[in-house]
Amino acid sequence: MTESTPAAGPTVRDQARKFMLEPYLDWAEAQGVPIHEDFAIDMLAIEAKPWARFGLNGAICHLKGRDDFLTTFLLEIPPGGSGAPTRHIYEEVVYVLSGHGSTTVQIGDQTHHFEWGPRSFFSVPLNATYRHFNGSGREPARLAVTNNLTFLMNLFRSDSFIYDNPHAFPERQGGIGYFAGEGEYIEVLQGRHQWETNFVADLADFELKAMPTRGAGGTSIRFVLGDGSIGCHCSEIPVGTYKKGHRHMNGVVIHAVTGKGYSLLWYEGEKDFHRADWQHGVIYAPPDQMFHQHFNVSSKPSRYLAVQMGSVRYPMTQGKRDIWAPTGNFAKPVEEGGMQIEYSDQDPRIHRLWLEEMSKAGVEPKMDKFHKG
Repeated sequence: MTESTPAAGPTVRDQARKFMLEPYLDWAEAQGVPIHEDFAIDMLAIEAKPWARFGLNGAICHLKGRDDFLTTFLLEIPPGGSGAPTRHIYEEVVYVLSGHGSTTVQIGDQTHHFEWGPRSFFSVPLNATYRHFNGSGREPARLAVTNNLTFLMNLFRSDSFIYDNPHAFPERQGGIGYFAGEGEYIEVLQGRHQWETNFVADLADFELKAMPTRGAGGTSIRFVLGDGSIGCHCSEIPVGTYKKGHRHMNGVVIHAVTGKGYSLLWYEGEKDFHRADWQHGVIYAPPDQMFHQHFNVSSKPSRYLAVQMGSVRYPMTQGKRDIWAPTGNFAKPVEEGGMQIEYSDQDPRIHRLWLEEMSKAGVEPKMDKFHKG
């Protein structure tokens, strides 16, 4: 009787190779496009190179404060050019940085076509086939695309499953006219009011709703795009003012839309502030539980678009449900178990620094009735 030899098990070296893996990062490296990593990134200034996957030029932006769900791509459409027909099972929202063009979306036997320009904002419904076109024969167009590919690639670890999946989601198409900018206003509670659509022609002109809880007469609206789980809201900081300090769960990608300003960021107990200066084209992401505060130093209102995993319709996590519930704590003071710092409780250096910046900018401060420091 011959004694069999046991099958060789994995070597120590093999086991080491399968430790602390992140398939998404391996996928990103394999795309052959620039990967930009920083606390804040100017997407109008960074380098883009040919990206075979999309038939365009592009780059990948890894913000220091990003979470385990979201990443942001830069797509650049050459003058007179177009991208390859594309579909995927991750959700994404698109903010137009520069240029004018159009997008076609195929859902079943229906084809939708819409035109966009700077500060347009839209979402292609899940796994619908789409194609981007540059309407100019002289200038490139740049799109900032924030998506939840990170989580899905780490979960499925299959490029073909994500990009060549035939499953259709017709229920994500939305109402008649959603691709033309029409939509439905859904009134819930202050800070949770929503506009449901697939396309917003210009975020700079979109009507926002009062949100005094965040301070200084600010306004805001939340968006539901393509019935997705990526939450978005646009907020405006009036001239001569700034918002209250606050923190939230997970990373939130912030796109500067109008105006000019800066944000201060700090962890509880930190002595010094981190600073991110912004204007249209700049993105940054306050990390999980990091306090941050937004300051307008422009002579016109400053708007920003915030994108995060989880929405007021689909919170996705218990933490987000706790924040956005009717009794949620997203606008409650820290002293009451909330996530917001009232003006009267903020570090005195914050207001002094802002006054200095306003003096440099030649803009009149208008915080007297909000801040008595």
